[in-house]
Amino acid sequence: MPPGADKQAQALAQAKELFPGGVNSPVRSFAAVGGNPLFFKKAQGAYLFDLSGKPYLDLVQSWGVHILGHGNKKVVKAIQSQCKLSCSLGSPSIQENKLAELIKDAFPSMEMMRFVSSGTEATMSAIRLARAASNRQLIVKFDGCYHGHVDSLLVKAGSGVLNQVSSASSGIVQDQIQNTVSLPYNDSEALKRFFLEKGTQVAAVIVEPVAANMGLILPVHGFLQCLRGLCTAHGSLLIFDEVITGFRLAWGGAQAVFGIVPDITCLGKIIGAGLPAACYGGSKQLMTLIAPLGPVYQAGTLSGNPLAMAAGYQVLKQLKNPETYQQLAEKSAAFYQKLDRAIDKTRFGLAQCQSLFTIFANPRPVNNLSDALASDSLLFGRFFHALLAKAVYFPPSQFEACFIGNRHSAKALDRLAQSIQKTMELI
Repeated sequence: MPPGADKQAQALAQAKELFPGGVNSPVRSFAAVGGNPLFFKKAQGAYLFDLSGKPYLDLVQSWGVHILGHGNKKVVKAIQSQCKLSCSLGSPSIQENKLAELIKDAFPSMEMMRFVSSGTEATMSAIRLARAASNRQLIVKFDGCYHGHVDSLLVKAGSGVLNQVSSASSGIVQDQIQNTVSLPYNDSEALKRFFLEKGTQVAAVIVEPVAANMGLILPVHGFLQCLRGLCTAHGSLLIFDEVITGFRLAWGGAQAVFGIVPDITCLGKIIGAGLPAACYGGSKQLMTLIAPLGPVYQAGTLSGNPLAMAAGYQVLKQLKNPETYQQLAEKSAAFYQKLDRAIDKTRFGLAQCQSLFTIFANPRPVNNLSDALASDSLLFGRFFHALLAKAVYFPPSQFEACFIGNRHSAKALDRLAQSIQKTMELI
């Protein structure tokens, strides 16, 4: 029995009595790879430590949050200092202003914004705003893109939903999804045909500009441009869900990388530095429809929580230094070169973009949900557990992205490439 196995078993047994499946989010379970989820007690830099103190190289990074690594000193200090003042105020705080100014600097399309507590709240509120602004009902999303557990968006969704029996969730009435249409990601022709027929009814199109919830899938050339053009031509709003890509791909997110300006942007993860925080925003004209200025109601007791605001501010201050992204890009590119040589291309494929990557158990190009679902789940499960035995914590599903942060050393990434090569030779 491995060291600490008894502690893990006890923790899981207790958790299963308290939480469905023993977890508080399905993506934390090992449903897609088999076996039982690990419990970790602490994290530092690029490593997680299990209940016995064993370190694991962390490629999950709290699903992309910790771009500066776990336990960043400036972030910890900011949280400690703010905690002495207040954890929650129930009133405006100066911390909200400070973080919002940095976000606005990075995302000029967000002239005004509203803080919420999760990415799900951000996308839900963005949809409500888009419907009010357009006076239309129809929402378009894309197969395999995940925008949180909003009822109207759990249609052919990605992330943990892909590991369930159905692509949507039970408990959602037909009325909630009858105005949602899901189209194939990266298929501009299907998009054009749909807009030709029903474009005047579309309130908004919501998209992950780089899909990261069915594994990492990049937009093919012209897809985002086509999307922007169709929305503009038909008076529909374009919503970029940059909860993952925001501040991950670049200072200005995917919209800066691809040169596409959306009408509404949703952000999360990195802006809270590990604490619950997200936001949505757009032009002043659009955002003044939000209460108390306008008729679109949205509220939250913990929105703009001062702890999360103080922590996020410290992260963005460090990310604003161009060298941070340059060094991360150089380190990631060097790693991908080694990884490309290490992968068994007869059975696996690599997708990468900046500091995100996915290893599919599929040697063919993956450009959409159908391609992703053609991947070998049993082979990936063996790959995952073999890496876990080497103290590497990969996302427990090939439909989730891996994340490199600035605390992943070049030496550790070299060892990772070697471990992946040896693992593929053995399974």
